Parts: sequence; structure tokens; C-alpha cells
Amino acid sequence: MIKIAPSILAADPLNLERDVRTAEKAGCDWIHVDVMDAHFVPNLAYSADTVRRLSQVTQLPLDVHLMMDHPETMVDAFLDAGASCLTIHAEADSDITALLAGIRKRGRMAGLALKPGTPLEAVHPYLELTDLVLMMTVEPGFGGQKLDPRVISKIRGLKDAGYTGEIEADGGIREDNLEMLVMNGLSVAVMGTALFGQKDMAECIRRLHGIKNEL
Repeated sequence: MIKIAPSILAADPLNLERDVRTAEKAGCDWIHVDVMDAHFVPNLAYSADTVRRLSQVTQLPLDVHLMMDHPETMVDAFLDAGASCLTIHAEADSDITALLAGIRKRGRMAGLALKPGTPLEAVHPYLELTDLVLMMTVEPGFGGQKLDPRVISKIRGLKDAGYTGEIEADGGIREDNLEMLVMNGLSVAVMGTALFGQKDMAECIRRLHGIKNEL
């Protein structure tokens, strides 16, 4: 069954606890937290303190995505704050092997993300150290963009290569394009406005959870 991870970028910043609790009650599987440093991407969002407070108001796993030039400076802070899965970028100027191994050593899921234009081959040297590969289906930094169809072949390529970890995608995912992504191997869908804009999120989640069983 596809896992649904609502992105808090699309939640009401003045009512974040309320919206996270709503997502949990609606049947969402993870909570996705995008961390942006205003350098790696042209936006700024969320600190380890936000993750710490979220861990106190929800039982759902916190899926934290570090969009940072130097994630090594903040990995321990986010793990200490309660991140269940911590994802860094393959494009970061860092020791990717050491960071992934360190996340796993702390007993958490280690993720590796790719921007839409980065070749899939960039993750190949690290797959044995990852529990999750995150395919950005839009240019990271802002919500509300349309899904980049080039990423579909990368999702399929990772699945066809025998990768057994979670394959996650983030950006422009809606109910009307999720089935196509699932058919190509997606196992975790990050969704923002497509979820928080729903009048009945629980009913929407029930439909989304049914997609894989219907294929």
C-alpha cells in the first residue's frame, strides 16, 4: 500500500499542530518536513526545534528532508530532535557515505534525494547505505509546482535495478497522477496542497491508499 506523507510546507503555519493532528487522524502514514537553508534552494524553512515539537504532538514517523549545502552541520541536531528518517541530497558537497552511515548508526532511516535534472546514476554508489531514495519531481524550494515527467523514468529505473528500499517522490503529486507513479514503482508519496486543500482529508487518504491494491 502506498504511504502518504503530507508536507507541512502546505499546512497553515499558524495552526501547524492542528493540521498535523488532522493528517494523523485522517490516516496519513508519515509527516514530511522540508528543511531549507536559503542557499541550496532559494527558500528558508524549519529548524530542529520544529521537528522536536512535532515529535511531541504526533505518533507518526517524521520524514525530514535536508535541502542544505552542508547537511553535516545539522544531521545530529535533527536526529536528536526526533527525525525518524533523515534525507540528504546527492548534490550536496559533503561526504555522502559518512553521513548515510552515521544516520543508520543512530538507528534511523537514511535517505538520499535527487533533483529532477540529476541523473539516477548519482545514487548508485550509495544504494546499499540508503533506506529511501527521494526523487524530487519539481525543482526544490517552493510548493505548488507541476510534476516534472522526466522523473517517472528514474523511478522506474530504480525499481528495475532491484532497489528494495522506499522510493519516494515529492512535488506536484495529486490524486490524478499518483496512480501513474505507483505503477512505476513509487512507494511513498509526499503531498502538500493536494492534501491540505481537501475538505475531507480522510476520504481522500482512503482513496489514495486503495490505488496500489487496484493495479
